[in-house]
Amino acid sequence: MKFRVAGLSDVGRCRSLNQDRYLVDPTSGLYAVADGMGGHAAGEVASRMAIEALAQSMRREEGSSWDDPAEAGRCLEQALLEGNRKICESTEAHSEWRGMGTTIVAAVAVGNRLVIGHVGDSRAYLLRNGDLTQLTSDHSLVNEQVKMGLITSEEAQRHPHRNIVTRALGNQPRVAVDLLEETVQAGDLILLCSDGLNSMLDHAEIREALHSHRNVPQTACRALVDRANARGGEDNITVVVLSPDGANS
Repeated sequence: MKFRVAGLSDVGRCRSLNQDRYLVDPTSGLYAVADGMGGHAAGEVASRMAIEALAQSMRREEGSSWDDPAEAGRCLEQALLEGNRKICESTEAHSEWRGMGTTIVAAVAVGNRLVIGHVGDSRAYLLRNGDLTQLTSDHSLVNEQVKMGLITSEEAQRHPHRNIVTRALGNQPRVAVDLLEETVQAGDLILLCSDGLNSMLDHAEIREALHSHRNVPQTACRALVDRANARGGEDNITVVVLSPDGANS
């Protein structure tokens, strides 16, 4: 299955540097968003290294495509682990980069399926028949509290510690990668995003923006970024929107 796809990254209203990166590679059927963390531009380094390692590890020859979701998943996991290794090695060699890391969410197309891997709180969403579902589960302090019933999802949205992640590439030599598969149907939209989007817009607002611009991924990306900035743009905002080619949601 081919996709119409667009990506957009914006520094937001409150930051001077964009530490997000995204990848759109139709040849390899690979799409990703990474959200770097760390001062002195180190977060930018970490997100760039993660995306470069992912692209290199998952590269396919022209005309070649993935045909086995299990194989694609194994390769995707190894690609993210390779990014983690390179970031960790870089922090050992450059003391000024100590503490840098990045969250990441990546999707690889395998026929009519998407294999999604993620570490941290960058997210994947599915819009189907007008309903929006969050596919990934954040590796974050507030999400752990939500799972334990200590706070509600609404409280987590504006929690003062909502940006604290419990898992990221570059923080530890060993990291666990969450993998999932989703069958894509005609009319679906898939959204990959950094938390600069969902920290500004709630679930219903993201759904409405996607649904209103469901026929043109590029326009949907712009609408999401503009709405997040209108709400304050407190962080970098990065989105990638995928739609099965020729389908309407």
